[in-house]
Amino acid sequence: MARSKEPRSGDWWLQLGDEQIGYWPSSLFSYLSASASQIQWGGEVVNSRSNGHHTTTEMGSGRFSEQGLSKASYIRNIETVDESNHLRTPNNIYTNADENSCYDILAGIDGNWGSYVYFGGPGRNINCP
Repeated sequence: MARSKEPRSGDWWLQLGDEQIGYWPSSLFSYLSASASQIQWGGEVVNSRSNGHHTTTEMGSGRFSEQGLSKASYIRNIETVDESNHLRTPNNIYTNADENSCYDILAGIDGNWGSYVYFGGPGRNINCP
């Protein structure tokens, strides 16, 4: 899956394999008219702390990142598109999880997987009240 910006129109396209499956018109992204300064991969959960407790909503598969392949959710072969419309492997991926006992993330680079992140977690658990 890839997202790229069409240089002439400024529209952002979503591509799966060789097939373009949709786009977002440039008019929706005035703040991305020239480029993006940040890209995020992973998951997000809304936690309203109902009854004073963390939500039980799982992120991804509901497994922590260290459980790895076949357990944790992952995104692999992460690439960005530069200003010349060339694919680039990001370096220096910064990871952040607000509640590490509820959800976490692990990033790396591998010869077969390129840049990747494992992410997820169960939400409320014995260590995440």
